[in-house]
Amino acid sequence: MVNIRHLDPSASPLDYYGAELRRYREAAGLSQKQLGSAVFCTGSLIGQIETAHKVPTREFSERVDVALETEGAFSRLVGLVLRSQLPSWFQPYADMEARATYISTFQAQVVYGLLQTEEYARAVIGAPEPEGVDELVAARMERQRILRKEKPPLVWVVLDEAVLCRPMGGREVMRNQLAHLLSFRNQRRVKIQVLPFSAGQHPGLTGGFNLLRFDDDPDIVYTEDFVQGHMTANPDSVSEGWLHYDQLQAAALSVQDSAALIAHVMEERYGDQPGADSRDVA
Repeated sequence: MVNIRHLDPSASPLDYYGAELRRYREAAGLSQKQLGSAVFCTGSLIGQIETAHKVPTREFSERVDVALETEGAFSRLVGLVLRSQLPSWFQPYADMEARATYISTFQAQVVYGLLQTEEYARAVIGAPEPEGVDELVAARMERQRILRKEKPPLVWVVLDEAVLCRPMGGREVMRNQLAHLLSFRNQRRVKIQVLPFSAGQHPGLTGGFNLLRFDDDPDIVYTEDFVQGHMTANPDSVSEGWLHYDQLQAAALSVQDSAALIAHVMEERYGDQPGADSRDVA
């Protein structure tokens, strides 16, 4: 049976998307099943999206734009929908991240979100909160679009060596993730350094942090605890953040040596090992 639940388009970006999908579909004289066939999904999925029970993907939106001849309306709208799936406390940072011209980050536990593969992101996000993983992973993948825009930010990443060794999601997931990091070797606007275990004590022992720089606004430093994130443009805090970051960069391996270490860990820990248990990587 077709779900005809009433939607309030002003309730949320997801509700607005669903209402617009229903409006365009009905205007085209298509049933949910017919539209589903046109975009390679089930009529049930169309119904779930129209009633705001399912979050649309970018691929789905692009197919709907073609099928309903909407001139890109849903491709434009889906970014807002996916952004709305981020935790409310994280959304202000995501907005600032999308505007930054220079992003510097030190990560002690996991790969920076902008550089995560979908499978790795799923393992990271699903660890503390298994519910709503699909939506959060889609939102994280959407964030990564800033690396592909016409004028992307310069992104400089320092990863603790522990990030490479922590087996998130199993052997294959980690191998693909490290291969993804290596794919940035020749990209001018993404640089990755690894802080080796041999560096000993360092200013990042208190945890990871991000620094954002803008063309016309003050720099921002961002940190997270186990509850939420904290963002500030306080000059003293930002200055301390840049001092810490400079020290971390100085202690880290060069970009070239970091790539060599990533490649070594990828083969040594996550390479093909016949008979090995995919979880036995510690």
